Amino acid sequence: MRGNSGPGISNPGRDVQRVGTANFLGEDVGKIHGPVWAVLGNLGDSQCYLGVQQKVEAVQAAMSRRIAHDDRDNRLIAPAFTIGVSDGQLNGTPEMRFSLIGRELVNDAASTHLAANQIEGLIAVVACDKPPVGTVAALLEHNVPSVILSDGSIKPGVNPRTGERIDLVTAFQFATEPDEELRAEVTLHACPGQGSCGGMFTYNTMQSFIGVVGLEPLHMVAPTSDDPRRLTQFPDELVDCLVTMTDRGIRPRDIVTPSSLRNALVVSMAMGGSTNVMLHSVEIARAAGIDLWNDVLSQNEFNALSHRLPVIVNMRPFGAYSMVDVEGAGGLPAVVNELLRTGFLDGGTMTCTGETLAEQVDRLAPPLANHEVIYSVATPFKSTGGLRLLRGNLAPEGGAILKLAGVESGIIDGVFTGRARVFNSERSLIEALDNRPDEFRDNDMVVIRYEGPRGAPGMPEMLDPTSKITSLCRKRGITIALMTDARFSGGSVGLVIGHVAPEALLGGPIALVQDGDTITVDINRDRLDCRQLDDAETFALRSKEWESRVRANGGLHPDAISVTHRVLKRMRNTALPALRGGGMSAG
Repeated sequence: MRGNSGPGISNPGRDVQRVGTANFLGEDVGKIHGPVWAVLGNLGDSQCYLGVQQKVEAVQAAMSRRIAHDDRDNRLIAPAFTIGVSDGQLNGTPEMRFSLIGRELVNDAASTHLAANQIEGLIAVVACDKPPVGTVAALLEHNVPSVILSDGSIKPGVNPRTGERIDLVTAFQFATEPDEELRAEVTLHACPGQGSCGGMFTYNTMQSFIGVVGLEPLHMVAPTSDDPRRLTQFPDELVDCLVTMTDRGIRPRDIVTPSSLRNALVVSMAMGGSTNVMLHSVEIARAAGIDLWNDVLSQNEFNALSHRLPVIVNMRPFGAYSMVDVEGAGGLPAVVNELLRTGFLDGGTMTCTGETLAEQVDRLAPPLANHEVIYSVATPFKSTGGLRLLRGNLAPEGGAILKLAGVESGIIDGVFTGRARVFNSERSLIEALDNRPDEFRDNDMVVIRYEGPRGAPGMPEMLDPTSKITSLCRKRGITIALMTDARFSGGSVGLVIGHVAPEALLGGPIALVQDGDTITVDINRDRLDCRQLDDAETFALRSKEWESRVRANGGLHPDAISVTHRVLKRMRNTALPALRGGGMSAG
């Protein structure tokens, strides 16, 4: 009975409910069997989400107007909302384990909504870091015409004493500031207004990714959350996209292809994006039926690209500016235009506007690089790409991720050599940094383990300890590196390596590192190695000891925490390794 113009008699009880809903929403009750259109939003407990409801209401109104104006046979249902976890609020706390899990639960909720309500057209308003990826995965799996609107980022704050710009990462780096008044001032002024993190942290990395992959119009990514166009102009333009996709039969999986995924990764690298893109790109590819490492690019191809692709934006956390400044310099279209001009992107990929990527950029006519915020490939901000994947005896399958754009010191002629300082939890490292900072020395390699997808469980971000380490290194003029089986915030800077796998809980080599071991990071060869583990006898002896402790503790290493929360238990039992996205297995 789908598509009938009258109410029909397919299910009288359901029909009565649909008529009641249509009446309440002011919709035409004669269209209750028409194709369903819907709006979805992400909501959570932080200012990242404060602007979402307004945008959802504006998009809902625009969809309703278009249905009436064009006399379309669509039925518009009430907006729905998913959960949202605030990474900024939870970093450094046990609750941070729910962040990546939140991506999975958003996918569950959105997928249920899309399937149960037989939705055939969707516009989703997304915010913060993980909910957008969970939403995109769900719409790819459902695969009906769908468009994304990022809620937008927050404007930078201003330090009242110095007048310099500050943001969330500044606040984390001031957490160890002994001047309580100064610390309070930075905290109170770092995040004014509404919106998600404004630097090239995970939010803007993934929104740029989603725009370039083709699911969001490029010009809608960079404006701030409070930009009036998000309420007055963009909603109608989004409906234009939805109508175009519907009428032309364009579906998300027609847009998200190996070529468009490669484009999105290129832009992420050229913008010095977050290491989290390596988790989320794999998940988005999976939802589109694509194996990122086999169908898009291999790890070797990724690194070869990183060696020749420069960073062309001057953005926080490794530079000076925020997304509001990128918007002022031409927005994401200007970045994409520069990479198209220089042959790094495939301009023929389809986008939600019904245009190819190149056609969309041509229509938007962005300005050329200004060499202050956005740089050219010929004269870049940094000479090599922002991300690098490392392999070695600590990461035998590769996938250990380094944000090269964020490295401030310690690498000499492409190599860092450090002494291992081992911590079996993030909390134990934070306690040491807070209470015994003088114990840390130049060229220490801090190792945080049992914080991986299954170990934590949930693979939390390490923004709190990396911020404390950055502050300590800057004060003392030293380098303290860090490696972990967990992950990082896009706001982390320094010589920090995440996603080391196999993770410690599963007995990966990181579990065998001991205090004083020599750790080498070689970005000339893209290697991560522990000198002691090169010795077969040492490796075998340490492995035997680790396995013995696991057996004696009933199958769980005593340094790994036990969990009772149902979602944490689900994550521990089903989590995939970082190279496969770090989320929960669907099987």
